[in-house]
Amino acid sequence: MSRIALLCALFLGAGLAQAEIKTREIPYKSPDGTSLIGYYAYDDAITGKRPGVVVVHEWWGVNDYVKRRARDLAALGYSALAIDMYGDGKNTEHPADAQAFMKSATASAPAAKARFLAGLDLLKQQPQTDGSKLAAIGYCFGGKVVLDMAREGVPLAAVVSFHGPLATASPATPGSVKAKVLVEHGEIDTLVPLAAVNALKEEFDKAGADYRVVVQPKAKHSFTNPDADRLSHAGHGSEKGPDLGYSKVADENSWADMQALFKETLGQ
Repeated sequence: MSRIALLCALFLGAGLAQAEIKTREIPYKSPDGTSLIGYYAYDDAITGKRPGVVVVHEWWGVNDYVKRRARDLAALGYSALAIDMYGDGKNTEHPADAQAFMKSATASAPAAKARFLAGLDLLKQQPQTDGSKLAAIGYCFGGKVVLDMAREGVPLAAVVSFHGPLATASPATPGSVKAKVLVEHGEIDTLVPLAAVNALKEEFDKAGADYRVVVQPKAKHSFTNPDADRLSHAGHGSEKGPDLGYSKVADENSWADMQALFKETLGQ
């Protein structure tokens, strides 16, 4: 290799080494004193501030999947924080445990909102985050969380629910939804039937919300998670578990829908 070629290779290699996704866990607390652990990701090749996105986990908790989604968002140029709604970063692959975690986290709507806002504040504190451009996405349980935050009027530019529960004890009221909302739902989701989609549409129409519902053909609940088929049997032995299923097409199409919404609302 010539000296020039060697120098070029070294230069390019150094550039590639600098352009990588940086991650770290960040301990923080909710207003009630609960210890929480966020997972933060950003691309250090980008200089200056960039829009921030909160990511809310499935009912399994802060696991590798939701952390991967934070990294995916960082690769798109966002400042991304997977927040902790359960405490201590706990997670599970057993449906009974997940149900118990979720029940505890949603027992008090004000406490759940406070935990979300604590995560949002943590994201805004990161030097890479442009606090004037914020969004939130959620999966399964997390989809309900972000939809409820939209209903509450939390100042977000956009909210995206991926296969999330759609019912709520606190429906949106006229003018309460400030964010643009995208709901990605599986056509054959037996855990959240299409009747719930129709109820959401009626609720959001009455509230005058700016929203879009996309029904992904032939997609089950948890269609974005490649581990869904395995997790549908986790902790059950030979017994049938939750009716979950991954769909590569629905996963990719819903992610593209999210990117289009973010380009519209966050400018990238």
